[in-house]
Amino acid sequence: MVRGRISRLSVRDVRFPTSLGGHGSDAMHTDPDYSAAYVVLETDAEDGLKGYGITFTLGKGTEVVACAVNALAHHVLNKDLGDIVGDFRGFYRQLTSDGQLRWIGPEKGVVHLATAAVLNAVWDLWAKQEGKPLWKLLVDMDPRMLLSCIDFRYITDVLTEEEAYGILQKGQIGKKERERQMLMHGYPAYTTSCAWLGYSDDTLKQLCTEALQDGWTRFKVKVGADLQDDIRRCRLIRNMIGPEKTLMMDANQRWDVPEAIEWMSKLAEFKPLWIEEPTSPDDILGHATISKALVPLGIGVATGEQCHNRVIFKQLLQAKALQFLQIDSCRLGSVNENLSVLLMAKKFEIPVCPHAGGVGLCELVQHLIIFDFISVSASLKNRMCEYVDHLHEHFRYPVTIKKASYMPPKDAGYSTEMKEESVKKHQYPDGEVWKKLLAAQNN
Repeated sequence: MVRGRISRLSVRDVRFPTSLGGHGSDAMHTDPDYSAAYVVLETDAEDGLKGYGITFTLGKGTEVVACAVNALAHHVLNKDLGDIVGDFRGFYRQLTSDGQLRWIGPEKGVVHLATAAVLNAVWDLWAKQEGKPLWKLLVDMDPRMLLSCIDFRYITDVLTEEEAYGILQKGQIGKKERERQMLMHGYPAYTTSCAWLGYSDDTLKQLCTEALQDGWTRFKVKVGADLQDDIRRCRLIRNMIGPEKTLMMDANQRWDVPEAIEWMSKLAEFKPLWIEEPTSPDDILGHATISKALVPLGIGVATGEQCHNRVIFKQLLQAKALQFLQIDSCRLGSVNENLSVLLMAKKFEIPVCPHAGGVGLCELVQHLIIFDFISVSASLKNRMCEYVDHLHEHFRYPVTIKKASYMPPKDAGYSTEMKEESVKKHQYPDGEVWKKLLAAQNN
């Protein structure tokens, strides 16, 4: 039973100084501080449950997202949770169609990141009230109820609500067996933790060795800054992991279209499964050109972590611009919009391999991909979910990885809740960690 009027919304700027160790570094983002705008929703319900929502950022600018969250707060405060989830499509559209705030989107950029943080908190609260982990809430939901959470505006030329209903109905077949399979074996993952661009060769070798010992068979390496350096590092990793294991490459939007094709033809000898974000995330036709050119080399194109919304994904699918689709739990408008993309990917039979890592992205996206397998795609062919081994210790319900697979979360909610002690320590700029660092920088 969904209950309670939302009585309070707070947002905090939480930052982790990951740039100090080169964690998360790539060809485009050389010094990221993994951060989050962290939203907490409280209600007047007697259960005392709270909803926690995050949106992932790289440090500077988190305060701008927090500001946008506060600007959206009036849409949420004093609303009854039952009314929100009873007309979730309407509520989603209300948030994304605010007559004035929409101008600084629409449905993209800072205002959309803020929308994701707020909606992630709503989903967390709903799942907690139902006493289920979010993936299970979605799996058990009646297909019509599930579809009522999705805004189909702008995508009906590719996916109508009735088509989506047909996909979900078909997904009912064998659902229980797939759920059992997930609970027993988990969802296959790949690691990006070994090969950040800022890591030394020694660090890279050590982390690769440890990952192999832990049973990892799929590895991703960052490329794009210097071709000779890429060749050397890719050779090093390929020699370490051997010819049978899967290698992916990620350029983080570094190249122009012709440059991407030329660069990847030089890296093709290392047999990558895909090149991720080879060019601007907004260049749909550029991705299509790269995609077509790399077919003879047996290299796919993957993208999506910086796709603004369902409309960009729709066009990437229409243009045959990707072979692997990467949703992100905080870039899109929360679960609602990710559901529409999962359904479109199923219609086009393109495998979904989510982006994760950062602060809490692994915690969140595991729910979406487990739901996708059980209720939508019904397939693990060419599918895996990114895993990055950073910052999980700051979450109350951290991910569980077993034999290089995500094990389905058992705790109620969206796994978004952080430890209060961690939040206080890393709050910017007044937390203990930042007070020390900023004082050291000023001396």
